[in-house]
Formats: sequence, structure tokens, C-alpha cells
Amino acid sequence: MKLFDVYPINDITIVKARGSYVWDKNGEQYLDLYGGHAVISIGHSHPHYVERVTRQLNNVAFYSNSIRNPFQEELAEKLGKVSGREDYQLFLCNSGAEANENALKLASFTNGRKKIIAFKKSFHGRTSLAVAATDNPAIVAPVNETPNVIFLPFNDEASLEAVFKAQGSEISSVIIEGIQGVGGINVASESFLRTIRRLCTQYGALFIADSVQCGYGRSGKFFSQDYAGVDADIYSMAKGMGNGFPIGGIIIAPHIKSKHSMLGTTFGGNHLACVAALAVLEVMEKENLMQNAAETGEFLMTELRKIPHLQNVRGRGLMIGFDVPENLKDLRKNLLWKHKIFTGEAKPNVIRLLPSLALTKKEAGQFIEAISEEVAALSMSEAKV
Repeated sequence: MKLFDVYPINDITIVKARGSYVWDKNGEQYLDLYGGHAVISIGHSHPHYVERVTRQLNNVAFYSNSIRNPFQEELAEKLGKVSGREDYQLFLCNSGAEANENALKLASFTNGRKKIIAFKKSFHGRTSLAVAATDNPAIVAPVNETPNVIFLPFNDEASLEAVFKAQGSEISSVIIEGIQGVGGINVASESFLRTIRRLCTQYGALFIADSVQCGYGRSGKFFSQDYAGVDADIYSMAKGMGNGFPIGGIIIAPHIKSKHSMLGTTFGGNHLACVAALAVLEVMEKENLMQNAAETGEFLMTELRKIPHLQNVRGRGLMIGFDVPENLKDLRKNLLWKHKIFTGEAKPNVIRLLPSLALTKKEAGQFIEAISEEVAALSMSEAKV
């Protein structure tokens, strides 16, 4: 049997990972500034994480949600404390797409409405409603198409006001990434987030904060929407939640009522997943990783803005993007193959940085030195042509 060929891959086989570094089968070391799509939150193979997961694996890895799982309750308590949402409720699942599916479904259950507002360049997942609310026709199959999703320009308050004025009684939810990831590291303005909160409250719609990539401390606050000083009705989470172990979830405002069987999952909230998520939160607290993300991210953005030719350096914390002009089109490829540094991209010309929240300034400095050298070399080559 062959693998179904859907992933463009680099011919690198990683066999070891520690902190912010990975090693391939040939013993070559790489600095990881991508974290497997923003998944690695506390660093690869953190000793506390490995110990907690290993110990649990030797006891019980899985049983269904038909029995009491104290680790779910412990995770809910810990997550409420660290996120500042102690009065919210937690539903656990397995991925970001699944989290957004449940968020959109729960919103519709709550107010009985169908229409969803999403935004240009959004990405919410590749399944059913999540992909229907994603602004990429190439990954939306005919069966996923629906007239119930309204796409509006990102950060456009006037357009949002106009749609609510015209269709407010039909709007079930507004879903937004506080910082768009796949869309190119576009930061939602604080004013825009406050406008979403006001209109959702006014018209009885639910505010869904898609925090799958931009949440869990990556921005320097637990949720990037916290910069606007507003509370969403539902927050979706995954990626950094398990530091590589598959887990997702939504946290749900206290005014939203549950009933048996309205949501459900086989694997969500299993023993091993909950322990992995607990280990992540424990390390984040002990090592002050949100503060580190804010400080190291600010250092990176300050230094990147000093490098000639890099354009529109943006982001928050350790979710950073910048535009690369055509004459530097080989920059990301050269960072990987010449300097052994993993970075991410967003089409057509954005380099994305999504490292571990434990990235040190020394490691960040290693990247700045490499990219400065490579930009200078590519610029010189261009000048000679």
C-alpha cells in the first residue's frame, strides 16, 4: 500500500528532538522555528512532559467517556486558572478542526440559527463546517459548500456592521482567528475584536475565538483576543495544547447550557491526552513561558525590522510573519538547506515563525545571524545579475 499523496514534503527524516532543536537520520542538527505548524509549545521532549506521559502510559492510556476520568476535571480546573476563564466550561476533542466543528455546532444549537460570519484569508480546518468557513476554495469540496457562511474583509468594521444590520437576526456566530496563521500572520485589531463582541451581544450571535494556532500563550497572552480586553463565548484550542499529542477542545461561556449527547467524541479527553495537556500547562506556569514568548517575540521582531529588504514584520509574541520580495524568493529554502533552520510559509511570499514558547534569545539570535547573512548574500547575487 502507498501513502495517499497530499503533502508536499522535504526529504528530511527526523529521529531526535530536544528543546528547540531536531536531528535527522544523518545526525544533522536543525533549529526548529516552526514547531510542526505551531504544535510544539514547551519544547521538544521536555523532561517533565515525557515523564508524565510515560508514567500514565504505564497505567491506563484510554477508556471512553462512559466513565469518570479525574484527569478531565483536573485539566478543566488548571486550564480555567491559567487562561483566566475559571467560570467557563470545557469540552475535549482531538484536533483544531474538530474543535471548530463543535464550536460552530454548539453556537447553532444555542440560538437556533444557521448563518456564520467568517473572514477573508481565514483557516478553520479541513472538515465539514470548519472547511466551509475557511476562505480557500481549493480545499472546499462540493459537499462542503453552503450558503450559510458569509465571508467579510478582515478588520473591516463597516462591512461587519452592515451585515449585522441587514441579517442580524439570522447570524448564529462570528468565527475569527485573533491572528490569522495560514492566511499570513494577520493580526485582528483590538477595535475589530471589540466590535465583534458588541455586535454579537446586541444581536444574540455567539463570538467564537479560533485560538487553535494563535492561542495557548503563543501571543504572549493566553488567548490573543485578550489584547482587546473582551471575552468570547467560545474559544477553540488544539495544536500547542498537547505539545505534539493529539488533543483539542473548546471552552464555553457559563451562559451556554449543555444537554446530554449534544456533543460527543470517542477519543476526546482520554487519559493520556489529558495528562499530556496537564504537563504542558504545568511547564508553562513553572517556566513563565507566556512572558518568554512576549519578550523573545519582541526581540525577534525588533531585530528583523533592522534587516534590509524584509517587509511588513508583524505578529505578537512568537507568532511572527514577514513578507519576502521576489529577489529573495530562495530565502526560506536557503535557511533550511544551508543554515539548517526550519521556518514556515504562507502563500505567496510570507515566512512564518512559530517556534516553541521556550525559545531563548540566544536561539533567536542564531536565527537573526543566519537570516541577515542569507539576505545579504541573496541581495549581492541579485546586484551582480
